[in-house]
Amino acid sequence: MNINAHIDGSLEIIAFRLNDQSFCVKTRSIREIRGWVPVTPMPHAPYEVLGVINLRGMVIPVIDLAAKLGMAGTEASERSAIIVTDVNGMTMGLLVEGVSDILTVPATSLQPVPSNAGQATQFVEGILTHQDQMICFLNLEELFSAGGLSVGGGGGGAGPGWEEF
Repeated sequence: MNINAHIDGSLEIIAFRLNDQSFCVKTRSIREIRGWVPVTPMPHAPYEVLGVINLRGMVIPVIDLAAKLGMAGTEASERSAIIVTDVNGMTMGLLVEGVSDILTVPATSLQPVPSNAGQATQFVEGILTHQDQMICFLNLEELFSAGGLSVGGGGGGAGPGWEEF
Protein backbone atom coordinates (compact mmCIF):
# COMPACT_ATOMS: atom_id res chain seq x y z
CA MET A 1 0.00 0.00 0.00
CA ASN A 2 1.23 3.47 -0.84
CA ILE A 3 -0.32 5.46 1.98
CA ASN A 4 1.50 8.46 3.38
CA ALA A 5 1.27 8.05 7.14
CA HIS A 6 2.50 10.54 9.68
CA ILE A 7 5.78 9.81 11.38
CA ASP A 8 3.82 8.62 14.41
CA GLY A 9 2.07 6.01 12.24
CA SER A 10 -1.29 7.76 11.96
CA LEU A 11 -3.43 8.69 8.97
CA GLU A 12 -5.47 11.89 8.66
CA ILE A 13 -8.66 11.18 6.76
CA ILE A 14 -12.02 12.70 5.98
CA ALA A 15 -14.89 10.22 6.21
CA PHE A 16 -18.08 10.61 4.17
CA ARG A 17 -21.10 8.67 2.95
CA LEU A 18 -22.04 7.45 -0.53
CA ASN A 19 -25.16 5.31 -0.95
CA ASP A 20 -25.25 4.70 2.80
CA GLN A 21 -21.71 3.30 2.77
CA SER A 22 -18.66 4.82 4.46
CA PHE A 23 -15.67 6.03 2.45
CA CYS A 24 -12.66 8.19 3.23
CA VAL A 25 -9.78 9.99 1.55
CA LYS A 26 -6.56 11.58 2.79
CA THR A 27 -7.02 15.11 4.10
CA ARG A 28 -3.80 16.22 2.41
CA SER A 29 -5.49 16.81 -0.96
CA ILE A 30 -8.64 18.46 0.47
CA ARG A 31 -8.90 22.24 0.07
CA GLU A 32 -12.27 22.75 1.73
CA ILE A 33 -15.69 21.29 2.41
CA ARG A 34 -18.73 23.20 1.18
CA GLY A 35 -22.44 22.76 1.52
CA TRP A 36 -24.40 21.82 -1.58
CA VAL A 37 -24.91 24.62 -4.10
CA PRO A 38 -26.66 24.21 -7.44
CA VAL A 39 -24.32 23.53 -10.34
CA THR A 40 -24.39 24.83 -13.90
CA PRO A 41 -24.78 21.77 -16.15
CA MET A 42 -22.32 21.30 -18.99
CA PRO A 43 -23.58 19.92 -22.31
CA HIS A 44 -22.19 16.53 -23.37
CA ALA A 45 -20.31 16.09 -20.08
CA PRO A 46 -19.70 12.55 -18.82
CA TYR A 47 -22.50 11.16 -16.65
CA GLU A 48 -20.59 11.66 -13.41
CA VAL A 49 -19.87 15.36 -14.12
CA LEU A 50 -22.83 17.21 -12.63
CA GLY A 51 -21.68 20.61 -13.87
CA VAL A 52 -19.52 23.48 -12.67
CA ILE A 53 -19.52 25.94 -9.78
CA ASN A 54 -17.79 29.26 -9.25
CA LEU A 55 -15.35 28.95 -6.36
CA ARG A 56 -14.11 32.46 -5.57
CA GLY A 57 -13.67 33.31 -9.24
CA MET A 58 -12.43 29.88 -10.33
CA VAL A 59 -14.77 27.61 -12.30
CA ILE A 60 -14.42 24.00 -11.13
CA PRO A 61 -16.21 20.81 -12.16
CA VAL A 62 -18.40 19.00 -9.62
CA ILE A 63 -18.23 15.21 -9.86
CA ASP A 64 -20.81 12.80 -8.45
CA LEU A 65 -18.29 10.56 -6.69
CA ALA A 66 -20.78 7.69 -6.35
CA ALA A 67 -21.45 7.71 -10.12
CA LYS A 68 -17.70 7.92 -10.78
CA LEU A 69 -17.28 4.74 -8.75
CA GLY A 70 -20.02 2.96 -10.73
CA MET A 71 -22.60 3.23 -7.96
CA ALA A 72 -26.06 4.76 -8.12
CA GLY A 73 -25.72 8.54 -8.35
CA THR A 74 -26.07 10.79 -5.31
CA GLU A 75 -29.32 12.69 -4.91
CA ALA A 76 -28.20 16.21 -3.98
CA SER A 77 -29.92 17.63 -0.90
CA GLU A 78 -29.30 20.21 1.82
CA ARG A 79 -27.36 17.51 3.73
CA SER A 80 -25.04 16.89 0.76
CA ALA A 81 -21.51 18.26 0.74
CA ILE A 82 -19.00 19.19 -1.92
CA ILE A 83 -15.45 18.21 -1.03
CA VAL A 84 -13.14 20.54 -2.94
CA THR A 85 -9.90 18.73 -3.70
CA ASP A 86 -6.73 19.01 -5.75
CA VAL A 87 -6.06 15.74 -7.55
CA ASN A 88 -3.30 15.25 -10.10
CA GLY A 89 -2.98 19.01 -10.58
CA MET A 90 -6.73 19.54 -11.12
CA THR A 91 -9.13 21.24 -8.70
CA MET A 92 -12.59 19.67 -8.56
CA GLY A 93 -15.56 19.29 -6.26
CA LEU A 94 -16.76 15.84 -5.22
CA LEU A 95 -20.43 15.50 -4.33
CA VAL A 96 -21.02 13.20 -1.34
CA GLU A 97 -24.12 12.48 0.76
CA GLY A 98 -22.49 14.10 3.75
CA VAL A 99 -19.20 14.37 5.58
CA SER A 100 -19.27 12.33 8.76
CA ASP A 101 -15.91 13.07 10.36
CA ILE A 102 -12.32 14.19 10.07
CA LEU A 103 -10.24 11.57 11.82
CA THR A 104 -6.70 10.67 12.75
CA VAL A 105 -6.49 6.89 12.86
CA PRO A 106 -3.60 4.49 13.41
CA ALA A 107 -2.11 3.31 10.12
CA THR A 108 -2.32 -0.20 11.55
CA SER A 109 -6.13 -0.02 11.34
CA LEU A 110 -5.85 -0.05 7.52
CA GLN A 111 -6.45 -3.57 6.20
CA PRO A 112 -5.72 -4.74 2.65
CA VAL A 113 -8.54 -5.11 0.15
CA PRO A 114 -9.52 -8.78 -0.16
CA SER A 115 -7.84 -10.28 -3.23
CA ASN A 116 -11.14 -11.68 -4.51
CA ALA A 117 -12.97 -8.33 -4.28
CA GLY A 118 -12.71 -7.81 -8.05
CA GLN A 119 -12.05 -4.89 -10.33
CA ALA A 120 -14.56 -2.63 -8.58
CA THR A 121 -12.02 -2.08 -5.81
CA GLN A 122 -9.11 -1.00 -8.01
CA PHE A 123 -9.31 2.53 -6.56
CA VAL A 124 -9.52 1.38 -2.93
CA GLU A 125 -6.25 1.60 -0.95
CA GLY A 126 -7.63 -0.54 1.84
CA ILE A 127 -10.35 -0.91 4.43
CA LEU A 128 -10.22 1.00 7.70
CA THR A 129 -11.91 -0.28 10.80
CA HIS A 130 -12.99 2.50 13.13
CA GLN A 131 -15.50 2.24 15.98
CA ASP A 132 -17.08 -0.95 14.64
CA GLN A 133 -17.52 0.36 11.11
CA MET A 134 -15.75 -0.46 7.87
CA ILE A 135 -14.57 2.51 5.81
CA CYS A 136 -13.31 2.16 2.22
CA PHE A 137 -10.11 4.20 1.84
CA LEU A 138 -10.22 5.68 -1.69
CA ASN A 139 -7.17 6.63 -3.74
CA LEU A 140 -8.33 9.74 -5.62
CA GLU A 141 -5.07 9.99 -7.56
CA GLU A 142 -5.68 6.55 -9.07
CA LEU A 143 -9.38 7.18 -9.60
CA PHE A 144 -8.74 10.34 -11.61
CA SER A 145 -5.40 9.40 -13.19
CA ALA A 146 -5.92 7.74 -16.58
CA GLY A 147 -8.03 9.78 -18.95
CA GLY A 148 -9.22 12.56 -16.67
CA LEU A 149 -12.80 12.90 -15.49
CA SER A 150 -14.38 10.17 -17.60
CA VAL A 151 -12.42 7.29 -16.02
CA GLY A 152 -14.26 4.81 -13.85
CA GLY A 153 -17.74 3.47 -13.57
CA GLY A 154 -20.19 6.14 -14.58
CA GLY A 155 -23.44 4.78 -15.90
CA GLY A 156 -25.15 5.23 -12.56
CA GLY A 157 -25.75 1.57 -11.80
CA ALA A 158 -24.46 -0.27 -8.81
CA GLY A 159 -20.97 -1.39 -9.76
CA PRO A 160 -19.86 -4.96 -9.22
CA GLY A 161 -18.56 -5.68 -5.78
CA TRP A 162 -19.73 -2.52 -3.96
CA GLU A 163 -22.61 -4.37 -2.32
CA GLU A 164 -20.01 -6.34 -0.35
CA PHE A 165 -18.83 -3.37 1.73
